[in-house]
Amino acid sequence: MGLFNKILGNASEASTEKLTEKYGRLLVENENIELGFKLLRDTFMFTNKRLIIIDVQGLTGSKSEYKSMPYKSISRFSLETSGTFDLDAELKIWISSENTPSVSKKFNKSIDVYEVQKYLANKVM
Repeated sequence: MGLFNKILGNASEASTEKLTEKYGRLLVENENIELGFKLLRDTFMFTNKRLIIIDVQGLTGSKSEYKSMPYKSISRFSLETSGTFDLDAELKIWISSENTPSVSKKFNKSIDVYEVQKYLANKVM
């Protein structure tokens, strides 16, 4: 079921130690990864200072885009919980005054989306 969720684009939680080992070069002084999620090829991480999204591109995956969004730039976010027939929860994040969400990520049932929402609310508010 894990591979099926990844193919559908559903995020699963990733170890902060492994993420730090792999992406530590992206972090500034006194910055720590506090929460991270992995899709099939993409990764997104919440640090104590910002949200980092790694978008792996191309067929070979040798090209990556690193998006960095300081929490102060997040103007709003929404959480859509899973239902009976829709098994995925979805988190949407808007940056500054944009009309459409800058980030939209789906979570499988193994993730407590309320904890993700609470974490984000604590950082943004």
